Amino acid sequence: MAEKTRYTDEELEEFRQIIDEKLSLARRDYDQMMRVLMNQDSNDVDDTSPTYKALEEGSATQTKEELIQMAARQQKFIQGLEAALVRIKNKTYGIDRITGQLIPKERLRAVPHATLSVESKMNRK
Repeated sequence: MAEKTRYTDEELEEFRQIIDEKLSLARRDYDQMMRVLMNQDSNDVDDTSPTYKALEEGSATQTKEELIQMAARQQKFIQGLEAALVRIKNKTYGIDRITGQLIPKERLRAVPHATLSVESKMNRK
């Protein structure tokens, strides 16, 4: 029996559903972060009242910077998931981009945007 070179349409559909769910949650979380950053959910007076306590201001700035970093990571995750959907459409999903072998289903279920098997990733380091 020849070695399997790609996942079946049924398997690809299973992965597409997993990715769609993760994408929906990731977009929701990203939108939430952006609303916080833009003060859209706030009825607070933070942006209009004078701030006298430098420590509080520094803490707020650090929190905002951390939120910006989280939002950037979330955006990168969303892009990775969207790229995975394109690979599913092209029927190239789940193929290790270095070895050309199939990435194990367990890895794809855990990291659906993966383009490398664990072995290939370890060999790159």
